[in-house]
Amino acid sequence: MAETDREANRFSARASRYARVGANVGGVAARMAGARLFGKEGTTNAAALAQALGGLKGPIMKVAQLLATVPDLLPPEYAAELQKLQADAPPMGAAFVKRRMMAELGPDWQSRFAGFDLKPSAAASLGQVHRAVSKAGAQLACKLQYPDMQSAVEADLKQLEVAFALHRRMNSWLDTREIAKEIGARVREELDYAREAKHAALYGAVLRDIDAVRVPDVHTDLSTRRLLTLGWLDGDRILGFAESPVEIRNRIAQAMFKAWWHPFSRAAVIHGDPHLGNYTVFSEGGEPQGINLLDYGCVRIFHPRFVGGVVDLYRGILTNDEARIVHAYEVWGFKNLNRELIDILNIWARFIYGPLLEDRTRTVADGVKPGEYGRRQAFEVHQALKERGPVTVPQEFVFMDRAAVGLGAVFLHLRSELNYHRLFEAEIEHFSLDALAERQHVALAAAGLPQPA
Repeated sequence: MAETDREANRFSARASRYARVGANVGGVAARMAGARLFGKEGTTNAAALAQALGGLKGPIMKVAQLLATVPDLLPPEYAAELQKLQADAPPMGAAFVKRRMMAELGPDWQSRFAGFDLKPSAAASLGQVHRAVSKAGAQLACKLQYPDMQSAVEADLKQLEVAFALHRRMNSWLDTREIAKEIGARVREELDYAREAKHAALYGAVLRDIDAVRVPDVHTDLSTRRLLTLGWLDGDRILGFAESPVEIRNRIAQAMFKAWWHPFSRAAVIHGDPHLGNYTVFSEGGEPQGINLLDYGCVRIFHPRFVGGVVDLYRGILTNDEARIVHAYEVWGFKNLNRELIDILNIWARFIYGPLLEDRTRTVADGVKPGEYGRRQAFEVHQALKERGPVTVPQEFVFMDRAAVGLGAVFLHLRSELNYHRLFEAEIEHFSLDALAERQHVALAAAGLPQPA
C-alpha cells in the first residue's frame, strides 16, 4: 500500500507537520514549564495553549479535545480551555474537492452522481462533508478526507508521546502509557473511512429495531479509504431543543440513552465521541421523535468480558457486594488492588453509575453545568491517587469514560428527567456473557470487522 499510496505516512509530510505544530505549541509549552517551575500556572497559559492548537487543522486538535475529556489527566483550567476547541476548520475550495474526488473515484467521478455540491456543508478536523444526490435520487453525505492526514496523525501522535512523557515526570501518580496507546489506536482508526463504513453498517444492524435512533445507509460503491458516502439524514441541532417542553427533552434524552447503551449491551461497542455535532434530532408530524447518529469514526469495540465488568460493578455497588466490585476491577485489568485503591476507584464508579443506581425520576446531576460534569469527582480522585502513588489506567477506560461523561453532559444540556435506573435495567435484563459473545461475533462478522482480542 505504501508503494502506491502517495498519502501514506511520508517523512516529508511528517517533517512539515512537526514544524507547524512545534511553531504553534513550542512557545506556549516553554512558558508553561517556566510557570510550573515558579508556581504560577493558571488560566492565561491554558488559554494560550488552546489558541495555539485551535489554529491547526488536523488531528492535533482532536487529540487536544480527547485529552480534555479524560478525567484527572489535565489541570481543570487546561481541560476547560481545551474543551472549547471546536473541530471546525476553514473548508477546502472547489478545486481541492475536484482533485480529491478524482483521486478517489476516478476522472469521471461526477458521472456517478446526479448532483454534487462542491461547497461543503461541514468542515471538521480530518475532512469535510458535501451534500450529493445519487443516480437513483437518494440524498447523500460525502465525507472527504484532507490530504496527508496519515502523516499529520503520526506526527501529532509523536508530539503526544512527548507530552505524556513530560506528564509522567511531573505527575508520577498516574501512568499515562495505556492512555496514550488507546488514543493513538482510535485516532489512527478514524483515518480509515472503509473501517468507518463498517462501523456504520454494524450500528445499522444493532439499532435496526430501535425506532428512536436512525443510522444512515452506507453507499460502498461511492466510498473508499478517504471518501465515505452515507445517506443524508435531515435533522436539527440537539441544543435547539434545550428550551422545549420537558416531555420533548426527555424523549430526545431517552433516544440518546438507547443509542449509547443498546449497542454496548448487545454487541459490546460504544460510540466514543460525545461531540454534539455527531447527533441531530429528527421530527415526524412536526414534533421531535428521536436522534440521527451521524459519525462513526470513533467507535470502540470491547471484548465481552469488559461489558461483564461494567455489569458486575453496577450490581456490586447496587447491592454492596464487595467481592463483585473487586472482581470487576480485576476483569478490567487494574493491578495491585488493595482496600485504599478500591475506595479511590469507587469514588469515580459511584459518580458514573450514580444516575443508574436510584430507582426514581431524576436529572443526571442536580445543579451542575454541562462543562463541569465529573470535574469535582475527578479532582477528588486526582488528589487521592496523588497521595497513594502510581496507578495505571487500563486502556479501555479512556473512551468508556469519555463517552459516559459526554453523554451525561448531553443530558444536562437537555435538563432531562428520566428514570435512568429502569432504562439501564432494561438493557441488561437477562445479561449473559455467552449470549453477548455470540451476538457480537455474528454482528462483527456481518459488518466485516475483526473480533476483539
